[in-house]
Amino acid sequence: MASLQIYDPFADAAVDALFRNFFRTDRGERGTPRSILLDVAETDNGYIVQSELPGVTKDDIHVAIEGNQVTIAAEVKRGAELGDAARTIRTERYYGNVYRSFTLPVELDESTSEAKYDNGLLTLKLVKKPAVAGRKLTIQ
Repeated sequence: MASLQIYDPFADAAVDALFRNFFRTDRGERGTPRSILLDVAETDNGYIVQSELPGVTKDDIHVAIEGNQVTIAAEVKRGAELGDAARTIRTERYYGNVYRSFTLPVELDESTSEAKYDNGLLTLKLVKKPAVAGRKLTIQ
């Protein structure tokens, strides 16, 4: 005779996920800060970093270089309000501060590095510091 097994629907992961997300009205990531996306390329004398920062003015972008660590911070400000006659139905864009920090394999020369911002694209031209030759110590 075959044995019967009792099915427990709450032990099933799919049923658990269904109930966990059932009362959530918006299943998207509304209002969460976006990470700053980067493309990094290496040249003979440095690095070229391109980063998307849409909706940000160049005055609200701050780039800091300390040794081999690069930090990009920006403030995304809310645009012009739609007015009293308009009723907001859905808001998915993020407003506030965004931040990204990353390290590169070599020290950078912050005095000769450049930053340019055009049409939502930040381009950094980071120059490598020249390698310092080690000196030989004489033993006394």
